[in-house]
Amino acid sequence: MTAPRMGAGVERFCVIGSNSFSGASFVASALKAGAEVLGISRSPEADPVFLPYRWADASRFTFRQLDLNRDLNAIDAALREFRPDFVVNFAAQGMVAQSWANPEHWYRTNTVAMAGLHERLRTMDFLKKFVQASTPEVYGNTSGLVSENAPFNPSTPYAISKAACDMNLLAYQRAYGFPVVFTRSANVCGPAQALYRIIPKTVLCVLTGKRLRLEGGGTSVRSFIHIDDVSDATLRAARDGAPGSVFHLSTPLNQTIRSVVEEVCRQLGAPFEDSVEMVGARLGQDAAYLLDSTAARTKLEWEPRRGIADAIADTIAWTKKNLDTLRSAPAEYIHKE
Repeated sequence: MTAPRMGAGVERFCVIGSNSFSGASFVASALKAGAEVLGISRSPEADPVFLPYRWADASRFTFRQLDLNRDLNAIDAALREFRPDFVVNFAAQGMVAQSWANPEHWYRTNTVAMAGLHERLRTMDFLKKFVQASTPEVYGNTSGLVSENAPFNPSTPYAISKAACDMNLLAYQRAYGFPVVFTRSANVCGPAQALYRIIPKTVLCVLTGKRLRLEGGGTSVRSFIHIDDVSDATLRAARDGAPGSVFHLSTPLNQTIRSVVEEVCRQLGAPFEDSVEMVGARLGQDAAYLLDSTAARTKLEWEPRRGIADAIADTIAWTKKNLDTLRSAPAEYIHKE
């Protein structure tokens, strides 16, 4: 975990999408680092079980329920009042397969609304850095290690909407010197993740005696990364990333989703064959995202410290501790326009 900076005053972060898994986890990290944090999300705060910043002292955190699509003026006013050093954006319509059903919703939030936010932010002279949590989905289906300057080749409406947002930010950086940096993470995981994601979903299925539906037999290759390492890297990117930089956040271990599910079953002592049902692959499912994280390691002096086994163990402990609450929580993605 990145330590507080001594003698530099209290840092201020605004986290947009603070109710998301990555956003809430980053808020917790920023608070631990001594910062003051303004959180903005379109939905009210979730149950504290899904908000890691509520597991400790959150006295330096303020929450505003505001929607990028409907409340841009209010978001602008809140930012000008709070005057953050850093704005970190995790807000997005974030599901890949579901983006085929209503693609205009993804474009409206991830591209059009974000473009409106960028235009407001570029006039804020107090802003030191804007961190855009992007996605490796912008690269499409790839082979080998993907470098930070790899060309975009998005293959789903979600990926297209995120690529367009990133391109707008790059144009602003070149035209106005807008201080944007990008992070693109491997499959993020850890405690407090939404229950429809593969690790918590598998854990909950095993603990409640249900069979997991494993899309495509789990043959897709991914690099899973603990949310604690992502939060650490995001803090470093905000503080030290040069404008225009792209930072891939990944571990050296690339593995199939099936092998991750097998590890969950192993840690829970459950037979894989009795816990899983194989089903077909989803539309537009890319085969692999193998990210080269050289820039983060060299320019930010960042190294991932938690492995996939740690993330699974942490998620199992979190699920067992909160099982009564999680039994009644939504287990599938619920789309909000």
